[in-house]
Amino acid sequence: MKTNLSVGLGKLKLNNPVMVASGTFGYAEEFRDFMDLKKLGAIVTKTLTLKPRKGNPAPRTCETPAGMLNSIGLENPGLDNFIKDKFPFLKKLGVPVIVSVASEEEPEEFLELVSQLDKIEEAAAIELNISCPNVRGREGLISQDPDATFKIVQDVRKITGKTLITKLSPNVTSIGKIAKSAEEAGSDAISLINTLTGMSIDVGQRKPKIAVGIAGLSGPAIRPVAVRMVWEVFKKVKIPIIGMGGIMDTDSALEFIIAGASAVSVGTANFINPKTSLEILSGLKEYLIRNRITEIKELIGSLKA
Repeated sequence: MKTNLSVGLGKLKLNNPVMVASGTFGYAEEFRDFMDLKKLGAIVTKTLTLKPRKGNPAPRTCETPAGMLNSIGLENPGLDNFIKDKFPFLKKLGVPVIVSVASEEEPEEFLELVSQLDKIEEAAAIELNISCPNVRGREGLISQDPDATFKIVQDVRKITGKTLITKLSPNVTSIGKIAKSAEEAGSDAISLINTLTGMSIDVGQRKPKIAVGIAGLSGPAIRPVAVRMVWEVFKKVKIPIIGMGGIMDTDSALEFIIAGASAVSVGTANFINPKTSLEILSGLKEYLIRNRITEIKELIGSLKA
C-alpha cells in the first residue's frame, strides 16, 4: 500500500511532517553521524540573533520529573557567522531549512535579520521566535501580547515572500487569540508550543538549580498542555500548525497531528535518542498502512470530540 506523507506549510512543501525543533538539533552537523539527515521533513536551526550571543551563565540545564529545564539564553554565533560557517553544510542536505530568528532587545532587529535572510534562496522559511523565555532584560514576550504579535508579523511580512512561521508561547491566557493575531498579520503557519516557564530548587543549598533562576520546561511533562493548545488553535485559525512539546515516539506525534498539527517537531527527545525523529517517521508510515489511510492529511484535526 502506497502512502503519502507530504504536507504543506504555506508555500513550503515537505516530503513528510517530521521536523526537528529549534535549539535541540544545533545546526544539524552535530547529528550527521547518528542519522540520515536527508530523510527529515525539515530542519529548524538554532535560533539566531543579529549579533553573537554567549547565552546565560551555567548551570543552565537540569533534569526534572518527565522533562528538563533549560535557560541557554539564545547562545548563537550571530547571523553573519551562521551564513559563513554553518549554512554551507545545511545547504548541501537537500532538506528544507527553516531559519529561526529572534531579537535581543528591540523588535526592529527582526526586520534586519529577515531582510538579510530573504536574499538567501536556500533559506526555505523563516521562524519568528517571539516566545523565548530565557532572554534577560525584557519585560514580557512579544507573543504574550496580541497587538505586539500582530505588528511584528505584519512588519516582517512586508519584507519577505518566504514562508513565515510564528513561534508562540504557552505562557498566555488565550493562545487562540494570539494565534489569530499572527494569522491576520500574514503568518503562513503557527509553531507551538515553546517551553513553559518553570523553576527547580536545590533544597540543600536553597538555591535555584538553574543559575538565572527561572527557565523553560520541556519534555513529556508539557505534552498534554501542548496538545491542548494545538487543538485550541486548530479551531481558531486556517493556517497550518507545527506541533511540539514532549514528542518522544510515534504515538505522541500522532496526538499532535490528530489534534490539528500539519507537522510535528521533535525537541528534547533528540538529547536522549538522536534517531527519534526518523523512528517516528517510520512509525507514521506503519500507522497509515495499518489503518488503511493513504494520506497523512486525512489525520490532521481528525479528533473525534
